[in-house]
Amino acid sequence: MSQHSSFPVAHLFVMELEGSYRQAQPCEVVAAALDLVQAQVQRGFVLTSPSAAREYLAVRLGGLEHEVFAVVFLDAQNRVIEYQEMFRGTVSQTAVYPREVVKAALALNAVGAILVHNHPSGSTEPSRADEYLTQTLKTALALVEVRVIDHLLIAGSGVVSFAERGLL
Repeated sequence: MSQHSSFPVAHLFVMELEGSYRQAQPCEVVAAALDLVQAQVQRGFVLTSPSAAREYLAVRLGGLEHEVFAVVFLDAQNRVIEYQEMFRGTVSQTAVYPREVVKAALALNAVGAILVHNHPSGSTEPSRADEYLTQTLKTALALVEVRVIDHLLIAGSGVVSFAERGLL
């Protein structure tokens, strides 16, 4: 940002081992922010609102340059059991295997799941394939009594909820 900007410039600093300070690099700021967000959504954290899940997942996946399909597995009180990035793809697609999602849910004794994937292209519109996958996973997980609470699509800082759109 230029010094002539009308916005104030904030500087963050990192303390070196010997006790001196230096200006933090952008990658260090992002890493620290991710650590803070991750600390908020550890095992046992209760997802009391859709916004808590959205914020956490947008930070985790919003800046990636490749597609990731992840699941937040929940217990009966909607407490986080575990966040798992299950499948990694290319810039425009990823293969998702329902059998693997069901296996992970059973291994964790999950009762609920929030599905999430990102669109590195920046488009927040769910594709027909996204909608079909959601229904396939919802059906497969229901067979083992795991409820799909939502499927979130992340594109940059934008988040679309399949539940809010009536796609669940």
